[in-house]
Amino acid sequence: MTYMRRELLEAMQKVVTTAPEAYSFVYGGKKYPSIKGFVYFFPLWGGTVVLADIAGLPTSEAACQEKVFAFHIHEGSSCEENAEGDFPLTGSHLNPKDCPHPEHAGDLPPLFENDGYALSMFYTNRFVPEEIIGRTVIIHDKPDDFKTQPSGDSGSKIACGEIKSNLED
Repeated sequence: MTYMRRELLEAMQKVVTTAPEAYSFVYGGKKYPSIKGFVYFFPLWGGTVVLADIAGLPTSEAACQEKVFAFHIHEGSSCEENAEGDFPLTGSHLNPKDCPHPEHAGDLPPLFENDGYALSMFYTNRFVPEEIIGRTVIIHDKPDDFKTQPSGDSGSKIACGEIKSNLED
């Protein structure tokens, strides 16, 4: 137990003291212009630590009705919007191994809204940062149900960010 705890602490120290290998500035579309934030991608243990820091998310006034948002990496490379405020060039979930939902490489844990703010950090071995550079990060307006094919009935794309290499800056 002590060894695992030490290994985890060393990994967390590495993540918080080094620059991410990739990042994405996420912004809301025409319907949700207040959404803004960053998603950072750190290489670790043959996978990636993802850190999402998002503000301006839609909130609910009802008690016990905090909002949950689906969070995915999509295959497309552009967050260009159409007249409806959608992000049509983002394509489908990143799925290089042709897996069923929710085993796509781009299927990520949901974002939990807290007074319009979400902070999430997790590890995935489904990709390394260099494999997602040039793709897009999407926040949807509904939670992912983790069963409906092909994308979890996660609703509209309300925010988008293009994933860039931090090594280019």
